[in-house]
Amino acid sequence: MSAEQAPTVHGTVAPGWEPVREIFARNFRMYGERGAAVTVYRHGRPVVDLFGGVRDFDGVRDFDGEGEAAAPWEHGTAQIVRSATKGVAAAVLLALAERGHLDLDAPVAAYWPEFKAAGKQHTLVRHVLAHRTGIVVLDPPLTPAEAADPELGAAAVAAQRPAWEPGTDHGYQAQTFSWLTGELVRRVTGVGIGDWIAEHFAAPLGLDLWVGMPHAEQHRAGRIGPVEAPEGGGGLKLRPRRNVSAAYQDPTSLTRRSFGAIAPHPDENDPAYRASCLPASGGIATAPALARFYAALIGEVPATPTPDGELPGSARLLSPETVDLARAEASAGPDRVLVVNTRFGLGYMLHGPAAPLLDTGSFGHPGRGGALGFADPEHGIAFGYVTNGLQKGVTADPRAQALVRAVRGVLDAAAG
Repeated sequence: MSAEQAPTVHGTVAPGWEPVREIFARNFRMYGERGAAVTVYRHGRPVVDLFGGVRDFDGVRDFDGEGEAAAPWEHGTAQIVRSATKGVAAAVLLALAERGHLDLDAPVAAYWPEFKAAGKQHTLVRHVLAHRTGIVVLDPPLTPAEAADPELGAAAVAAQRPAWEPGTDHGYQAQTFSWLTGELVRRVTGVGIGDWIAEHFAAPLGLDLWVGMPHAEQHRAGRIGPVEAPEGGGGLKLRPRRNVSAAYQDPTSLTRRSFGAIAPHPDENDPAYRASCLPASGGIATAPALARFYAALIGEVPATPTPDGELPGSARLLSPETVDLARAEASAGPDRVLVVNTRFGLGYMLHGPAAPLLDTGSFGHPGRGGALGFADPEHGIAFGYVTNGLQKGVTADPRAQALVRAVRGVLDAAAG
């Protein structure tokens, strides 16, 4: 895309945060961005809130003035964030543990008796969050329609034999994280995880974030599509002999089978898929909602006014002690699925070469294709980025990384 074709960037930045606007605009010129938004909170308040481009990936051809006018990205435009949803789902289990409803050191089967089948009786709840269950594939895979049925998904996971002895190794639960977390929440609370998120996270904080998007909100979601990564940029830092691309091409690999636990690949623009409750990969959010969610994990943010206009003060989703637990390293080293060295806390990727965040204390989760949400308590930063142009990389998307570097640069400049 040429500079003349690049869209206007809308939104606001606080004084000193102008470099983030510059990089956000540059992403359209350098990295083929179609439509996107980025929001940054500092100490519970937004300092960056930017958006630009077209809301529907199909509208990219209209940047040059040909064809019908494309609908612009608006402040309330939402997009599927794929695995960035995992960070929201993890917070549900941590909140339930904090409230005494769930024991992280208890066997999963204590809440979900059917899960003990096929040698999984000693799998702990914390193994689910740390990607240590060995339940990374489904034999056979679920169709998109079957995956949308939480009972069918849970039954498939309960019957699945683990790829390794639970607790002894780690590997990314790309799709199975949906039913591992969702069924635990249903067994403990009696409600679906999407409904729990809506009541306890989205409503109090006014988040435009859904795990199972209601029909009445579907008009908010833009269409997504694939975009080629820039030459020589982004992606995982891979081992030279067996990288994730090669593993993904191998139909027998855990990589291919893990990401292919739903087959054929679902149409993520289908309203029925958007309505599915898939907390591993199907969440839909705005950038402000993703950033505000992480801001509320690490500190106080102003709560949403009640319907009668009463201001309820501030809200925080997790205690500092639980946040420290979430970002303490629980898995590290060669990932049996992603085929690189990864680091996980309880439900969150931690800062490292495979998933660069802001600093060593950062925790969050990328979404395959580009989305990113994370927090850094030491710097008081919460970050949310969403896009409709999805690249092939699993983590370390060059557009998101450019924005993270810009945030780091602003902080470094302020520190003198």
